[in-house]
Amino acid sequence: MIFALILSLTSFGQLKRTSFRIVPLGVKGGADESNLSAYMLAPSGSTRYICLDAGTLHAGIEKAIENKVFNIPAERVLRQCIKGYLISHSHLDHLAGLVLNSPDDTAKNIYALADCIDAFKTRYFTWQSWANFGDQGEMPQLKKYHYQVLSPGVVTRLDNTDLSVQAFPLSHSNLTSTAFLVSNGDSYLLYLGDTGPDEIEKSEHLKTLWENIVPLIRANKLKAIMIEVSFPNEQSDKALFGHLTPRWLMAELHQLQQISGVPLSAFKTIITHQKPPQSNMDRIKQQLANENDLSLQLVYPVQGEVIEF
Repeated sequence: MIFALILSLTSFGQLKRTSFRIVPLGVKGGADESNLSAYMLAPSGSTRYICLDAGTLHAGIEKAIENKVFNIPAERVLRQCIKGYLISHSHLDHLAGLVLNSPDDTAKNIYALADCIDAFKTRYFTWQSWANFGDQGEMPQLKKYHYQVLSPGVVTRLDNTDLSVQAFPLSHSNLTSTAFLVSNGDSYLLYLGDTGPDEIEKSEHLKTLWENIVPLIRANKLKAIMIEVSFPNEQSDKALFGHLTPRWLMAELHQLQQISGVPLSAFKTIITHQKPPQSNMDRIKQQLANENDLSLQLVYPVQGEVIEF
């Protein structure tokens, strides 16, 4: 019995070290301002989260409270549980919640590539558009948020969490977006902001990203990829505007499997940033089901419903 108890506690410890907990605060790619890209991420068992993008905060936290994910008031979740923000790019549907909730927030870091940080300093946290809650830019600076510029490929510790991150550039039409490779010990999660396929974007950003995560896939350390599919296949390539369809997602993941040489079925593929209306979202799901010849573990996040793995 004592041996069984020790084994149980050891297994629990391993689970805690190698598992992630995601609370989706917003999952859609536009039109519904109450449900835009934002995902709280922490090691399983921890209450110290980083927020992957921040299009919607308050409405998503309230939805999570309704689902009994949190048993504290929404303002405490915002102020105490979210320890910082990883912002993939400067489009409003990925950061509006951060800006609008800034008066009620507490001091924390905003992590992003340099051009995204510049957008905060020159467009959002200015006294003409809102107020300067940052520690750089227009005077006076309220200095609630500290801007931390990420260097591509460099591991950065995320303050007040048990997580670290590496940033990789992505192509999003005429804008640089970001993929965040987040680590908790030997476990990894890859979150991609908005991105188009390399072939359409005339880049090799996704190929470079795939090459960087191949060792993690082969070692069974990658637990999930969170990646956008904004439009159904009916969307023409000329009207993608730096996004993916089911067909293009599968093309990119076929390339990843070819590079890695191992199946991609061992980790979850979490589909983000589907654009309304619901008919489009239904088509995306059906088309992915029809084209899933890689046996991917497809997951469709729902606002306020926990995902753990």
